[in-house]
Amino acid sequence: MRPGCAAVLILALAAPAAAQPLAIDGSFVQGGLAHGKAAPGAGVVFEGRPLPVTKDGRFLIGFAHDAGPAVKLIVAWPDGREELRQLEIGKRKYKVQRIDGLPKRKVTPEPRDLARIEAEAALLNAARARATAEALSAGRFVWPARGRVSGVYGSRRILNGETRAPHLGVDIAAPVGAPVMAAADGVVSLIHPDMFFTGQTVMIDHGLGLSSIYIHMSAILVKEGERVTQGQAVGCIGATGRATGPHLHWGVAWFDVRLDPALLVGPMPK
Repeated sequence: MRPGCAAVLILALAAPAAAQPLAIDGSFVQGGLAHGKAAPGAGVVFEGRPLPVTKDGRFLIGFAHDAGPAVKLIVAWPDGREELRQLEIGKRKYKVQRIDGLPKRKVTPEPRDLARIEAEAALLNAARARATAEALSAGRFVWPARGRVSGVYGSRRILNGETRAPHLGVDIAAPVGAPVMAAADGVVSLIHPDMFFTGQTVMIDHGLGLSSIYIHMSAILVKEGERVTQGQAVGCIGATGRATGPHLHWGVAWFDVRLDPALLVGPMPK
């Protein structure tokens, strides 16, 4: 179990049938992902959000970088009973990262850039909002690129001396043209050749609200709607968008909740 993982506390209960207890397993920390299993036909609501559930009762829940100290999950069992669980979420301490040398316009966009930025954000948000009620991957992730980890999840970013939003992904520094691979099976839900901040961008839908994004690339090798398998090349390392050098920014999200990709994989392979 990872440091900071917490047990699941049952608060209020009308116990479901003994043959199919509620099971939840995963990283119960800020930025973590958990896998749940209920009875077929059960309904699941997390923090007021109804969740997509597979026909055999599987679902996912993700925890934001500032989640906790506790969150609530409600399961409506097929027999009409409800079960309420409170999940305790471990708190993390994040680093501070200073990055200088970025073009001023990429840190403080000009008024003429704002409409473009808003339109591109809407595209990304729409892709992340997909609620595919099917597990498109087996739930196992691999590193999408090989290289030096140059940026970690949750770090407070100071860009050209100005405080900006936390870094909600992992950066992997590697040479331009090095392969970028799908971290897990899924369907390409978005491609874009030139976003203001992210440059050449690919997003993959893994089902049940889970998606991954690959940005700053120099080339895109897949098409929107294409089904991809884990380890398949989807692009090449680049430095497009807001970047000081060639690297891959790899992000994972559960709907609009940004997760820590590093919690889904082991150490970077040598």
